[in-house]
Amino acid sequence: MPRKPTVLVDPYFRRMEEIFSPADRRCLPEVVDVVWGRSEQMPLEEAVDALAGADAVVCSEWRYGDVLPQLENLRAILSVSGAFPSRLDYAYCFGNGIRVLSAAPAFGRQVAEMALGMAIACGREIVDGHTAMQKGDEAYLHGGNVGTFTLYEKQVGLIGYGGLARCLHPLLMPFGCHVTAYDAWLGERTLRRQGVTPLPLEELVSTSQVIFVLAVPSSENRALLDRSLLERLRPDAALILVSRAHLVDFDALTELLQAGRFRAAIDVFPQEPLDPDHPIRRAPNVVLSAHRAGTVREALWEIGEMVLDDLEAIGNGMPPQRMQRAEPELALRYASTRVKGFRGR
Repeated sequence: MPRKPTVLVDPYFRRMEEIFSPADRRCLPEVVDVVWGRSEQMPLEEAVDALAGADAVVCSEWRYGDVLPQLENLRAILSVSGAFPSRLDYAYCFGNGIRVLSAAPAFGRQVAEMALGMAIACGREIVDGHTAMQKGDEAYLHGGNVGTFTLYEKQVGLIGYGGLARCLHPLLMPFGCHVTAYDAWLGERTLRRQGVTPLPLEELVSTSQVIFVLAVPSSENRALLDRSLLERLRPDAALILVSRAHLVDFDALTELLQAGRFRAAIDVFPQEPLDPDHPIRRAPNVVLSAHRAGTVREALWEIGEMVLDDLEAIGNGMPPQRMQRAEPELALRYASTRVKGFRGR
């Protein structure tokens, strides 16, 4: 019988009960020899000492310094934050057989579901209608639908065709949307095989009625949607921002929304918590959400399932299958997904 791997489980800012269901938490010590395994952060000096004998580490960020060359047993770094760790020597990991894994796939379905709901809420003005009812100034029937639109048969643009888009795309199919996509990291043949029409970003932005911002933040796409592109949006368009605010010139977005240039639904912000006085809070035709799209219990417990499954595979000398693996061509191009003042998905 193979030796159980020794694993440093140091998930803070995540809590153990947040990412492991009660059943999976009981199962964890059956799969691996657990070191620490608590919700509070392990003292750094103790953690570095524990790493010396660890086969894997479960963490939210690499905070242990330049110690990789001393970790002869280390085979995997499993991040539970939804992003790949920053401050990590990826070249050393790739050159020495250390797999770097992210729990990002756990969030795909939940974020896609929320994105779909926000798009419908935006087009049908569900939030505005609810607010009007509460105030007692609602308009009934046709009068309450002036300017609203359904999602059926609309031109929909996906900015980024990674994990989030692949979860959202099937949800759009019953609506008969014509789906286009822009992804700087995927070729046209690949996109066409996914059943979407590839378009240059400028054309996608100017022709789509509903635009979903789904791309992973990278060193190359900060403020990808700058003012000039945002000004190309159709007056009847809805912009659904659910990946990261990193991809949008947020000041320009705020100004254009205040001017009523188009609609938007937004789940992510440059700084979180959002300043109570931020003008985006008062912009018309906007649906706002406090970074809630992915942090439902089902998604967080799926992190624990993925961690357990991949630790079991690693312990059996097999490659991990559930979590997203860092690739040499992309690892150094990812931007940190932390937003100022907040630790989240």
